[in-house]
Formats: sequence, structure tokens, C-alpha cells
Amino acid sequence: MKRKILIEKSGDKVRTFILENDEIAEIHCAPLDISERNTCTLGDIYIGKVSNIVENIGAAFIEIGGGINCYYDMKDVSSAIFTRKLGKKPLCIGDELVVQISKEAVRTKAPTVTGNISFTGRYTVLTHGNTRIGVSSKLPRKRKDEYKEKLKGLQNEAFGIIVRTNARDVSFDEVLHEIQKLKEEYETLKKNAMTRVCFSCLKSAPPSYISDLKNVYMEGMEAVIVSDPELYTNIQSYFETEMPEKLNLLRLYDNPSFPLGKLYGTDSALEKALREKVWLKNGGYLVIQPTEALTVIDVNSGKNIGKGKNEQGILKINLEAACEAARQIRLRNLSGIIIIDFINLENEENVNILLREFRTALAKDPIQTTLVDITPLNLVEVTRKKVHRPLYEQVR
Repeated sequence: MKRKILIEKSGDKVRTFILENDEIAEIHCAPLDISERNTCTLGDIYIGKVSNIVENIGAAFIEIGGGINCYYDMKDVSSAIFTRKLGKKPLCIGDELVVQISKEAVRTKAPTVTGNISFTGRYTVLTHGNTRIGVSSKLPRKRKDEYKEKLKGLQNEAFGIIVRTNARDVSFDEVLHEIQKLKEEYETLKKNAMTRVCFSCLKSAPPSYISDLKNVYMEGMEAVIVSDPELYTNIQSYFETEMPEKLNLLRLYDNPSFPLGKLYGTDSALEKALREKVWLKNGGYLVIQPTEALTVIDVNSGKNIGKGKNEQGILKINLEAACEAARQIRLRNLSGIIIIDFINLENEENVNILLREFRTALAKDPIQTTLVDITPLNLVEVTRKKVHRPLYEQVR
């Protein structure tokens, strides 16, 4: 697969577009000025203070400063790194501990923090609280088995290691070198935490456009094109430090008479990604409506209206709708519970064909996405891991 990344400045925002086979697959927007970011940025690590414990839901609320209270699952307490401990209970109001933002605030929901902090590299993730050795499910079976065998000697009771998909085509020595760097960072942070005051930020996540470069699959990457000189300089520094072998992919696009956004149609792509209605090539269309509890995607036959009940025609519309729904879920960064109301099919074999094709389309998403089931009312249930805010919130 051919990949490109476009990074441009638009007003007070930095916009990142990830292209796969010349089609925009992901859009990310973030404030240009890091001081304007929401204090709760995914990956930031703080010393927080327990402000409330809600026993009946097995949760606590932890303040990380500025009056911001975050949801904390009490199951994490067994591996908590306390900097100040009060009382004999596993967790007490007033306790101070190291936490990391694991989910950003979504609409009216508070940010989520975890005591199971993690350190993410290009090829691996070092995890405190989860001591297993894991390998990305997207790697070939043979490669997975190789990594599990070679990493057995690193098993310990302090931290675990997850090998990322990006490790597919690199040497084991490179992966081992990165694990050592992450281990040093982890041990230094734990040591420093004991000398810092409550609400200190122990580690700030990099700007979102740098995180995007770290997380994106580099396989098939043809170019990283940046339209702003200052952003280009920042990204160049990152490449020189972290990915010197990929520096040749970096391009500065500086044609003021024909901007990058015009060349690739980024404004139009963003505008379409915020529309409620999405037209399909066969004349049908999707209606995408996010709500507080879930997102609903309704499939309509639209202009593709035939006489009578045409099972094969309906299947054709549904199959295209399934591919487009999967693309829109990723493009718009929809998450949580997603319900898709396909046009009803009477033939069970056709229903199975539709579900099989939909699963295949959803599997292309780098973020964990699961087709759960189809209900008695013929509604298809999908869940997608909540990480970043949805696109329509990012552009506000």
C-alpha cells in the first residue's frame, strides 16, 4: 500500500492528513500553540491526587491540577506508583500517585487516567502494570513467534513489552535498543516522581503531528509533505533524532500560488468528513449521526430505487455501504458504540456475506474495531476503542 502524510497549518490549527493509495484515510486537527492544548492530552503523565472514591462503580476521581478531575478504574490500584500514601486501604482520598491520560475528554465525559503508565516508541511499547510480553496481532504468525521467543529473557515483574506493527521489517537489534531506551526513561520517571510535588506534569506528550508520525505505519510511505516552514523544522528535528533513515521522505512544499491544500483538496475532504450525509457511487447514501451515547449510521437506497424487492440489488448497496461506513468511522475517528442500520436482507446467506465483508473492511483500521453482532432488529453493532476526540470535536 502506498502512503503519504500531509501536514499543514490552517489558522490556529495543525491539520494532518494520512493518505493510503492516494485517498485520505485519516484526518487529525490540533491547536498550533501547544499552550492552547487541552491540559488533558493523551499520553501526558502527572502526579494526581485522589479527590473522591465511588465504591459502587469501582472507580475514583483523581485531580491532575487546575480543578480537572479524571476517571480512574480502581482495578489499576494494585500496580499504582504512590508518591504519597494515606491510610491502609488500597486507595484513600488524599493519596498522591502517578497517572497517565489514557482517554481524552469526550463531550461531557471526563478524561480517563490510568496508573498503568506506558512509554511508546516506534517499534515497541513499555507497559507498567501489565508485565506480559505481547506482539501486534497484525504481524505475520512466524514473525510474532520469533519476537515472543527472543523477548522471553526480558520477562520481569516490573514492566511488560508490546511489539508494534511497525517492527515488522526492522532488525531485532533495533527493537532491543529501543526497549533499553524506554526502560531508562521509565526508571528515570519513577525516580523523579518521588521528588516532585502534587499536580506536577512528569511527561508531556509531543505535539499531535509528531505523535501521528510515530504511530503511523511507515511501510509503503512515499513522502511526508509539510507546507509550513516552522512545522517543517520541528519535524526535521524529530526525524534526525528518531528516524534518520526516513529523513529523505520529508518534503517542504512552498508554492504560495498553488497551496498544498488546493493540490490535494484537503479543505474539501475535511468539509465532506463533517457532513451528515455521504453519497455512495451506486446512488445510495449514508446518514451519520453521533449522539451522546452512541453513533448511528443509517443506510438508504436513495436514487437506487428499483421495482419490487430486489435482494441482489439491496445486497450490492449494503456491500458498498459497509466499505464506506468502515472508511467513514476511521476518517471521522468515531468511537464507542456504533450502530449501523443496513437495508434489510431476507436471505441469511446474503446477511453472512455482508457481515464478512464488513469485518474485512473494519480490520483495516489501525485502532481496535470490532463487529459485535447483528440484533434481532437487523442492526449491526460495532465498537471502536476510544482514544482521541472525534473529528467534529477536534475542528471546533
